[in-house]
Amino acid sequence: MTAKVAFDTVDLPGGAACVRLTLSGGRANALEPGLLGDLISALDRAEAQDARIILLCGGRNFSSGGDVRGFHAATLDGRGQDYARTVVPLLQTIVARLIAMPRLVVVAARGAITGGSAGLLFAADLAVLAPDAFVQPYYPQVGFAPDGGWTALLPERIGAGRAAEWLQSDRRLSAQALCDAGLATAVSDIPEERALELAASGEIGTRLATKALIWDSARRRHIETRLQAETTAFLDRISQPDTLRGMSRFLERVGGTADV
Repeated sequence: MTAKVAFDTVDLPGGAACVRLTLSGGRANALEPGLLGDLISALDRAEAQDARIILLCGGRNFSSGGDVRGFHAATLDGRGQDYARTVVPLLQTIVARLIAMPRLVVVAARGAITGGSAGLLFAADLAVLAPDAFVQPYYPQVGFAPDGGWTALLPERIGAGRAAEWLQSDRRLSAQALCDAGLATAVSDIPEERALELAASGEIGTRLATKALIWDSARRRHIETRLQAETTAFLDRISQPDTLRGMSRFLERVGGTADV
């Protein structure tokens, strides 16, 4: 177990082995450097094992995204870009890694999946959501540039036009709406159990071969280039006066404790 990501193994029906990674960072699993670093370490450990299935889950909220309070404080101190460099590149690396891994990546999520944390859902091969799960960008409210694959990966999943409309409208999509959009597989009151059932239900070799063909090297390079563009845009936006104003307004509205 790492400090902010719990690691255990699950034996699935038929003998398939699964590694379960549970985000346990506190504060609704805000994407801060410690959590992201521990997730990378957990993925390293998972890849070193024979398990061909990785289940990624969280608690009452999967993840509330980036720590707006942390970004705001750093920006006030003139360290906004420095802090962003400790967060955004780690998230982008994880998203790129999930689509490239020769493992079936399965997400089981409850509650909020907001801001950059949605990239973990976009990169999953299967996803099961609780009825209360939702995804919302929040970028227009805070002033950040999108990260986590909202412009790099999401258009591959649902099309560029739909991705752009979602980001610009800042709509909140429910669990069922996410299934209807093709971003989740099922809705269940017990998403962790249902996710394991679905992971065990098919021929893993065929599934991984399919994943490798879809996310071939050319497509992965394209995604990685666009993830880097997201990082560059985020670093530019975090230092802009209107972004500081957006963060301030957002924190005033939510009481200074929110993430996105």
